[in-house]
Amino acid sequence: MKDNNSFSYANIITDTLITKLLQQNPQLFNQVLSQKDELGIQLLYTQIDRDKKNKEDKIKFIDHSYNLNQDQYFYPASTVKLPVAILALQKLNELKVAGLDKNTTMITGSAGGQQTGVMNDASAADGRPTIAHYIKKILLVSDNDAFNRLYEFLGQEYINNSLHKMGFSEAQIIHRLSISLSDEENRHTNPIRFIDKAGNIIYEKPAEISKLVYAERNTKMGKGFMRGAELVNEPFDFSKKNRLLLTDLHQMIKSILFPQAVGKEQRFNLTDNDYNFLRLYMSMRPGESKTPAYDTTEHYDNYVKMIYYGSEKTSPDPDIRIFNKTGTAYGFLIDACYFVDFKNNIEFILSAVIYCNSDGIFNDDKYDYKTIGYPFLKNLGRVIYAYELKRKRKYPANLSLVQFNYKN
Repeated sequence: MKDNNSFSYANIITDTLITKLLQQNPQLFNQVLSQKDELGIQLLYTQIDRDKKNKEDKIKFIDHSYNLNQDQYFYPASTVKLPVAILALQKLNELKVAGLDKNTTMITGSAGGQQTGVMNDASAADGRPTIAHYIKKILLVSDNDAFNRLYEFLGQEYINNSLHKMGFSEAQIIHRLSISLSDEENRHTNPIRFIDKAGNIIYEKPAEISKLVYAERNTKMGKGFMRGAELVNEPFDFSKKNRLLLTDLHQMIKSILFPQAVGKEQRFNLTDNDYNFLRLYMSMRPGESKTPAYDTTEHYDNYVKMIYYGSEKTSPDPDIRIFNKTGTAYGFLIDACYFVDFKNNIEFILSAVIYCNSDGIFNDDKYDYKTIGYPFLKNLGRVIYAYELKRKRKYPANLSLVQFNYKN
């Protein structure tokens, strides 16, 4: 257990609280706990205690962990979209260009190769692609193309150098998602123009080539992988795949919800409007969004709320909001969230990763998400929530800053 407002990376945090809570529910957790290392389970749970005046810089965070190991690689999947979405807003603030903001039309060009451009976005009410709209799609349904466009706006160097300066030194966000490109192709990012309502260019970013030097890794996992229809009987190489520690992701959630409670070095350069924009869409359900609008049979309200709901398509509890980012790929399930129950005045931060690939073969689409991963995350969230319902707090939390009107 660590009682601290700045998360420590120097030591692996160990204590017994999470272990005890899981062991009290053997019917739910005995099987996974007996395989915790094979399943790559890592958990972080932060209790939040406020002072009498609810001052953010006086909040007491008490961190608990289970099986945490920053040397144990997991593929971060879509969780890398959260820091990129945040950094896109930060970059706009740093540019300080008159008339340029998250709602400015963003035209993505192509510099050849496999690059593709974007002139319009059919999911936007007015058809305009914007940083704001890309972030909405990332946070509402984890849209891959939206992430790629922000990756192209920022470039490898800005993304990674910014995160490293903030203390997230192990982060490596070095490739687009859902499209197969070489390391060299991912170093190349598209030319981008931002235009005003009259069609005038107000900011232009040329095509760039990243010279980022990132730490080499030798990360190979499993016993085989599919290359098209062929099974290759050798470990799958993750050495040039994205990397993001669970501690980093957990701390980013904390920084977005409680910027004044973390060290200055781990605060993003955001405005109050930026913070509220991120919080709104991190907690909004797909069915509550008008633009973009989603078919709720596919993107149901709990679609990306794996902690507490798993893969359930039931109606969400109206008193609960989950501010989160998930990731699902190569058999890895990750979720990091700030959990709020407005009725019972409860709040906590919970992050988890579990590896669901029992056959050790990658790219075969035979993963154990439904049988192991989703039930584990659902049960984990509910057990921690049940504990929080009973946990005594000296002062009640004022949660008004994270209460939003989702009907606009």
